[in-house]
Amino acid sequence: MAVQPDDVLDACGLPCPLPLLKAKQSLARLKAGQVLEIRATDAGSWRDFETFAAHSIHELMAREERGEVYHYWLRKGEDSTS
Repeated sequence: MAVQPDDVLDACGLPCPLPLLKAKQSLARLKAGQVLEIRATDAGSWRDFETFAAHSIHELMAREERGEVYHYWLRKGEDSTS
């Protein structure tokens, strides 16, 4: 992925739902438009991040699997509180 993230979250080794919960915490610290890269090893995170992005203001820009590690790039969306 050619996008330079503004922050990287290493959620490797964390079981579901912790990668998503940690990502939500990290997104809360970012400004709208910034990008968070998440690295996780939990296979359920593939579905979790897709569902999260579909039901939130955040954009799942890309995702890929590299060996046993899943990589996700989320762009923080605009909301009325930021």
